[in-house]
Amino acid sequence: MSLLLNEIGNGIFLGAFFGLVALGYSMVYGILRLINFAHGDFYMVAAFVSYTILGAVAVGNSHGQWLTVLWVGVVVMVITGGLAMLANQLVYRPMRRAAILSLMIAAIGLSQVLENGVLVTPQWGATYLVFPVTTPPSGFNLGSNHYTWAQLIIVLVSGLLALGVYFLVGRTLLGKAMRAVSEDRIAAVLMGINVDLVIAIVFFIGGALAGAAAVMTGVYYGQINYLMGFTVGLEAFTAAVLGGIGNIGGAVLGGLILGIVQSIGTGIFGAEWAIVVAFGALVLMLWFRPTGLLGERVARRM
Repeated sequence: MSLLLNEIGNGIFLGAFFGLVALGYSMVYGILRLINFAHGDFYMVAAFVSYTILGAVAVGNSHGQWLTVLWVGVVVMVITGGLAMLANQLVYRPMRRAAILSLMIAAIGLSQVLENGVLVTPQWGATYLVFPVTTPPSGFNLGSNHYTWAQLIIVLVSGLLALGVYFLVGRTLLGKAMRAVSEDRIAAVLMGINVDLVIAIVFFIGGALAGAAAVMTGVYYGQINYLMGFTVGLEAFTAAVLGGIGNIGGAVLGGLILGIVQSIGTGIFGAEWAIVVAFGALVLMLWFRPTGLLGERVARRM
């Protein structure tokens, strides 16, 4: 029982990362009906940008380093959000009237551009890079299980960001515009909504959330690699589908469930089975509920 509780706790922590990245997938899909396969690579680029900035400011091991991590995290969120907006402007917007398959191929192409761009950058490259900041092992005990303060902070920050997005979409004028564009893009234009601006903001929010997850990943795990976006992107996409892609709450719920299932599966079968367990859970869930746990209201095609 103690081992099970420990794996559940670790799964919630892991699901916090999945949920943040999955939110970006769901928001873009909700607006454009597009699976943005480059989204995981926004996360990867954000990790390398944060690595470079933290290395440049030469943070030490003092308590002040966490203030540095905080402002660097905000800067990286803005940069990654801007990168996502630029991708929308240069790649997705000109192809908006194209077939969905063409958009998905463009997304895969953009993913490869980002991955190989990081690969050929001299300061980054193919090797694993050690993050300049790592989290201390101090924390608290819950029963016989030990959790670090960093794990608790990461879960809380992820939860606050997810709640912020939920409030933005459900309770603000901008969120109402987002929902209107998702339901009927032509009607939204006739009502005076700037559809292009709304879509750009959605891309910015999704990219910023991926940036936040990347900074926390680098700080906690202590190393990054140019392929990290591919793996996390697949797992976050799985989380979004599990919860019901296009549904904000579903993305978070799917991330938590995937994290717990993967953590328990890894504890039972070993780390090499992590991806097998994750996608096995996806297949099993879609077998019983094809629309995901919270389903999705599918908008009419424009």
